[in-house]
Amino acid sequence: MTASPGTDRLATAAGLPDLARLRRRTTGVLIASQMLGGLGVPISIALAPVLASEVSGTEALSGLASTAAVIGTALISLPLAALMTARGRRPGLVLAYLIGAAGAGLVVLAATIKSFPLLMLGMAAFGSASSANLQARFAAADLAAPDRRARSISVVVWASTIGAVLGPNLSAPASRSFAGTSIPETAGPFVWAAAVFLVTGTLIAVLLRPDPLLTARALAAPEEQTREGRSLRAGFAAVKASPRARLALVTVAVSHTTMVSIMVMTPMDLGHHGAGLELVGLVISGHIAGMFAFSPLMGWLADRLGRLSGIGLAAGLLSIAALLAGTAGPHHGQSAAGLFLLGLGWSAGMVSGSALLTDSVPQPARAAVQGLSDLTMNTAAGVGGAAAGLVMAQAGYGWLNAVGACLLLPMAALALFTARRHPAPAKGEVSS
Repeated sequence: MTASPGTDRLATAAGLPDLARLRRRTTGVLIASQMLGGLGVPISIALAPVLASEVSGTEALSGLASTAAVIGTALISLPLAALMTARGRRPGLVLAYLIGAAGAGLVVLAATIKSFPLLMLGMAAFGSASSANLQARFAAADLAAPDRRARSISVVVWASTIGAVLGPNLSAPASRSFAGTSIPETAGPFVWAAAVFLVTGTLIAVLLRPDPLLTARALAAPEEQTREGRSLRAGFAAVKASPRARLALVTVAVSHTTMVSIMVMTPMDLGHHGAGLELVGLVISGHIAGMFAFSPLMGWLADRLGRLSGIGLAAGLLSIAALLAGTAGPHHGQSAAGLFLLGLGWSAGMVSGSALLTDSVPQPARAAVQGLSDLTMNTAAGVGGAAAGLVMAQAGYGWLNAVGACLLLPMAALALFTARRHPAPAKGEVSS
């Protein structure tokens, strides 16, 4: 759907460039920021457990570094949403990357002076950059035509492929670059990450103009321009009032939690069945490709077939993935297929759920609701990732996949109920 003549006239009256050109420019800046910002996290996060083990002196605490980053991502979500609601996307994204850079600096300092509490604080702040990467997908939807929102979101998600693939491969050279200095080699990637985040924040500060969220508000109907509707309280109220928004929230949280819970234990299961590090790397690379590389296809399907169809596809793919991975045993090809479908199902759920969430709430409340979504998603995934280790230890990898599949049942049931009782307000299941 193209912009209506009325919308174009409003844009011209507000002193804005052609709306189609502005959409392309905004998307281009967000793609560039995702390629850079998405590179900073995986450069260093792969070595976070090793660094935590070195600083603490015990492997028992190695997993807490990644956990602290997840907690930091979740905790910063609502404050960032509040800032974006008040000031726009650009200040929120820039601040998030600056906090992430500061967090990386604290991690380097902690590694140098061997302070584990400071390391945990730094990793929590480091998680702010992940929150910025997540929020960028919603910035892409601000100016998108209603029937192209999922595709706009999916293109920005796709841009994360670059960082997800290149990042882990840059960890080794980033470490070696500080050999012979006072900075421990395992902390070297965090210096690189800090530089990447600073460049990304600068890119957004300079080029993300005009601000997409503020522009969308300027083009909204007069009744949607009230300040009262922009608070976090209004965001909670908007979700409470919209069954489709609640479904979207559940979809994003469940898809992410199922993916994280299964994915984090897969390398251990592969190792139990004789897989070497190279094979583990290939399986995880295939999983990452499923997550990001095919997101434009998922966006196209969600726009053409509807958000609820995309959610149904996510539930189906994630269920098949759990079945394949959970019953693979020593059959590594089956494990690889399961992990690829796990990433593909995550992509379908993330893109469809994010688009449905944007569709289902009033424009003034969207930034607050989107922050609530990321808070819910990351908190649930943090709990799921921690619980996955316990389930794996007590019952095994097969049962872990069974639990992951069970999480999908309420999501699928809610989708069916919503489709019957609360159909889309317009063709294509989108609103303006």
